Amino acid sequence: MKLIKVAAGTLNQTPLAWEQNQKNIIDCIKEADKQDVSLLCLPELCITGYGCEDAFYSWDLVEQAKESLLEIVQHTSGMIVSVGLPIRFNNKVYNTACLIANKKILGFVCKQHLPNYGVFYEDRWFHRWQAGVRDEIEIDEFKYPIGDLVFELSGVRIGFEICEDAWVANRPGRTMFDRGVDIILNPSASPFSFSKFVTRERFVIDGSRSFACSYIYTNLLGNESGRLIFDGDAMIASDGNLLVSSPRFGYEDFYVTSAVIDVEMPKVNHSQVKSPITQGNWKVPTLFDFPEIKPVAPQTAELEKFERGGFLKEEEFARAVSLALFDYLRKSRSQGFTVSLSGGADSCACVALCGLMIRLADESIGLEAFKKKLSFIKKIQDCTTVEEIAEKMIHSIYQGTENSSTDTYESAESLAKNIGATFYNVNINGLVETYKDLIEKQIGRDLTWETDDLPLQNIQARVRAPSVWLLTNLHNHLLLATSNRSEVAVGYCTMDGDTAGSINPIAGIDKFWLKKWLVWLETVGCDVKGKHIKIEGLNKVNSLQPTAELRPLETKQTDEKDLMPYEVLNSIEGVAIRDKKPPLECLLFMEAQYADRFDRQTLANWVEKFFRMWSRNQWKRERYAPSFHLDSYNLDPRGWCRFPILSGGFEKELADMREYLEKGDRRKSRGRIGF
Repeated sequence: MKLIKVAAGTLNQTPLAWEQNQKNIIDCIKEADKQDVSLLCLPELCITGYGCEDAFYSWDLVEQAKESLLEIVQHTSGMIVSVGLPIRFNNKVYNTACLIANKKILGFVCKQHLPNYGVFYEDRWFHRWQAGVRDEIEIDEFKYPIGDLVFELSGVRIGFEICEDAWVANRPGRTMFDRGVDIILNPSASPFSFSKFVTRERFVIDGSRSFACSYIYTNLLGNESGRLIFDGDAMIASDGNLLVSSPRFGYEDFYVTSAVIDVEMPKVNHSQVKSPITQGNWKVPTLFDFPEIKPVAPQTAELEKFERGGFLKEEEFARAVSLALFDYLRKSRSQGFTVSLSGGADSCACVALCGLMIRLADESIGLEAFKKKLSFIKKIQDCTTVEEIAEKMIHSIYQGTENSSTDTYESAESLAKNIGATFYNVNINGLVETYKDLIEKQIGRDLTWETDDLPLQNIQARVRAPSVWLLTNLHNHLLLATSNRSEVAVGYCTMDGDTAGSINPIAGIDKFWLKKWLVWLETVGCDVKGKHIKIEGLNKVNSLQPTAELRPLETKQTDEKDLMPYEVLNSIEGVAIRDKKPPLECLLFMEAQYADRFDRQTLANWVEKFFRMWSRNQWKRERYAPSFHLDSYNLDPRGWCRFPILSGGFEKELADMREYLEKGDRRKSRGRIGF
């Protein structure tokens, strides 16, 4: 019986933060050593950070990474450690995993499959390594094997699938099986998206079963570089059984998730499957003194409580964005958040997420550790409660005009009071009138709602920006933009007005679902250790119909009256943008979904409106504040969905849809006449 204690280490890293990244790695190794771990797998590119972008081209970056590696090697006494970094070989840069054993570099495995879709651009920076190829690289006058390798340490064979390698059909694990590999390591940098952990779990378990091995998967943690969120997912499986999984969305710098594996058990199944004898110079042999381990009780991984409940998407959104906001604040060394709080769903969601961030961090690491991680924010160091910290770190300002209602004011005030945020209230009506008067004098006429509706709406939103920026700058805060995904799709916003901000936490989520999430946060909340973290101050906003409140109150302006039902808008976006269907096909899909609620012509009008607004507002999407990646597709042109700023606007495609409708109406007429 050959038992080995193995572990996956998750790390919260920052691109190009050499000292902190190195410290996190060494601290993680030390913690694993305390737990008597023999084999530790650390995430992909954890030395440099995953999101270095075009800095990966830098000669110095690779040299700095090698310097860090050589320092990390000195801390691996008595352990086997896998660590990720870029390596330059033959003037090409490769994404590699370096395997170290007992303070000795054994070699570098190069990633074979590079994702180049959505938020991924690895093909831009790295080269793909060809399967079956092995070479040699010299570092500080020592030569090491590099390429497609399997390491054999005193009879235990260790192979690699680096992140994307495991997501492709012809994954390297199949070759690992033919080579008799006992343990497959998967160091990953796999960004969060809703329910993605289920897919990861499936290929980890299937990999351990199909390849008759133990499988160690690890991932990065937190908001590493701005847009991407990593949930810190880590798992260890053996022979088709998930032994252990890590906590997700934690606020520590690192986590160690360990298990005891029986190396010999999967070999029983392996020996029964016929596979070819593999040739080639792929094996790197060495000696390693594995300590004797006693058997442990059966290990079975369980989902976290919030993952077992009926509100998985709600929980993941709350936890992912809260952690992302915390890391964005911490890594930018800002003093807090400021929000232009209108009392509507979007701005209330942003303020609620800030309040939730403090509460979830408190549950994860405690207030003292929270304050220590934000030690540069001196004003919170003497605070002893969540509410005191919220007052210092979360500022909100209500900027009303004559078109603002009592309802939205009460909504904003009650939410700020509930979470403890500082609340300011100013009336900007005089500023709006000043700008209006200046232009009226220049053009020689009065501006009226009958002739100048859109300009009069936009000036109100734009006047709010300078004052909220002033308040933000006074306290060295981050200003949060508040446009949701539905508004992003059709450009329903005022540039340099309500789009102002450093980061937008909700641009990746649609308004229809966001409204439901706010009700959930008020009434159910995050399930943490058997208690629920709710924000009951959302009660007022959850009773209101979404409205921009930019027209006179008597017009009873609402967002859906201006646009279309948010549910329909989101459905059209999915078919038109995600699935790339033309207007006519969109209409047919909408009919299949909504024919019992809306007539064909109404649906056709909304489809046409969507395509026209989408086409003419790409320039706005190019200028939105950065947003968080939350699902397997989004509208951020710098992260997922590219579209020309100038285009034909789907004129031909819309004409095809109108022609189809006209022919359909004529067919109906002929049918009635014939009858």
